[in-house]
Amino acid sequence: MSCNCSERESSSWNNRNRCKGCICDQLRDLRRGTEVDVFLSGGQILEDVVFQRFDRNNCCAFFNDPETEPGSTLIVDCQKIDAIRIEAD
Repeated sequence: MSCNCSERESSSWNNRNRCKGCICDQLRDLRRGTEVDVFLSGGQILEDVVFQRFDRNNCCAFFNDPETEPGSTLIVDCQKIDAIRIEAD
């Protein structure tokens, strides 16, 4: 059985770079449970949402809103986010 490592590395590189932009880069490394404000490209602001995870394959960022909609999940394309504000501890 042979491994075409360069092909696998290229595929991994493509998945990582599929989601482009500063915010996508920040979400890749953001700690789960971090409270943030999300400023969407259309002008809407998602205040005091809690970051859950980032899916590198489809560029979706998952947040929940324990105050306004407990138990709900917000799914946002990272490429549609203009800015995030990381809440102070």
